[in-house]
Amino acid sequence: MKSNYLRMTLVIFLIFMLYACSQTTTEGPYLATGIKIGEVSQTEAIVWVRLTENPERIGNDAPMPEIRYKDPETGEMIERRGRPDATPVVTYPEGHTIKNIQGATPGSEGKVRIKYKVSGNQKWTKTDWQAVDPEKAYTHQFQLTDLSAGKKYELLVEASPDGKKVSASMEGKFKTAPSADVPAEVNFIVTTGTSYGDVDSETGYMIYSNSLKLDPEFFVHTGDIIYYDGMGKTEDLARWHWDRMYSYPNNIEYHRQVVSYFIKDDHDTWMNDCYPGMITKFMGEFTYEQGTQIFLDEVPMGEKTYRTIRWGKDLQIWLVEGRDYRSQNPMPDGPEKTIWGKEQMDWFKSTVENSDATFKVLISPTPIVGPDRENKNDNHANVGFKHEGDLVRKFISEQKNMVTVCGDRHWQYISKDAETGLLEFSCGPGGDDHAGGWNQENILPEHIYLNVVGGFLEGTVSQTGGTSKLIFRHYGSDGNLLNEYVVNSEKN
Repeated sequence: MKSNYLRMTLVIFLIFMLYACSQTTTEGPYLATGIKIGEVSQTEAIVWVRLTENPERIGNDAPMPEIRYKDPETGEMIERRGRPDATPVVTYPEGHTIKNIQGATPGSEGKVRIKYKVSGNQKWTKTDWQAVDPEKAYTHQFQLTDLSAGKKYELLVEASPDGKKVSASMEGKFKTAPSADVPAEVNFIVTTGTSYGDVDSETGYMIYSNSLKLDPEFFVHTGDIIYYDGMGKTEDLARWHWDRMYSYPNNIEYHRQVVSYFIKDDHDTWMNDCYPGMITKFMGEFTYEQGTQIFLDEVPMGEKTYRTIRWGKDLQIWLVEGRDYRSQNPMPDGPEKTIWGKEQMDWFKSTVENSDATFKVLISPTPIVGPDRENKNDNHANVGFKHEGDLVRKFISEQKNMVTVCGDRHWQYISKDAETGLLEFSCGPGGDDHAGGWNQENILPEHIYLNVVGGFLEGTVSQTGGTSKLIFRHYGSDGNLLNEYVVNSEKN
């Protein structure tokens, strides 16, 4: 009788312990916005981690906030169109806050650590537990150093409420860049324009799952990653834009295993065609300065938002900053008007001239060559920045085997500048619903390829018979190949 009682007591105790452990595990924090692995070189990488209150995003059946506009003098609600002085008013549905609207993935305090190793090795390198920063969207960015060039690495990211017990974990992987003297097969993916309203599947943009099949060494998002304009009227709503996009399963699966480099443009800085010092009531409480800081919080990023990375003997890429150093768009064009600013321009020219890579690729958030629409005045292909545009096009065209890749435009194209012969490859937007802005029948002399569709661009460096080639392929969002163009290396 006594032994039965003891057995029963033990069973009850074990059930209680199992229940307690399961409850502890389900308390979080979690990793519902995944991880991002960025700024990878031969020896360094940044791993971005964010903690969340819940294991998954709030579903798409949840409501959205409503944005209306009022007359600043009368306080009456008005149509915003044609009224630049209209002030936005945010209204949440009854019973809802920023934490439970559609796609919401609220952050959580807690600690994170990572373990990493070269694939195939037994020994892991482990970081200390680090507290996430509530002022930076509950994120922490791990700076990895002393990595080995041209290697595959495995990652394990762990979350904890207190640095003692693990509440959630996520596996990851990445490749480091090959050394500058090593010929290497390299392929990379470029896209732009991924607005939330044009997401083309229940699990996020299809370009992520379809380009993942190509096993890319790295991925570049050229900007307009999210679009603040319509609903980003407060800092909280601006951060929500990132949470709802990067809690989609396709984004999580992609970024935990593909090296990513992020560039910002206008819509993921603040609003359409924005520049420092721009004045408007359209964005409400949300400011340009907040937008630039949020970008740094939401992606892995080093000291500067312009940088160059070498990927083996045959490829070097340049990623530039197109917002923070620019002149005001309405300013008359001339030698003083700039998009890049003097410091960035000097850096660009000197690093390009000092490079011995076979192929050099400028990846720009906005077009350098175009052609663009006549009513636009925001990039180097427009008349508003023609002076600096002419200088950039001339300089790049004088380099051996250098081309440009651009985002921003909502159509795919390959164009050749009539004056300099410079080639430009526009990756086009992330999905078909975001494509537009150009007439498919409007094929100009500059166009080598034109397609008003969504999808992505793949660049591949290959060696055949001792000769290096840079091949660009445009794909549809469904992963189907649409066009291929080969850039042969010109000998010095």
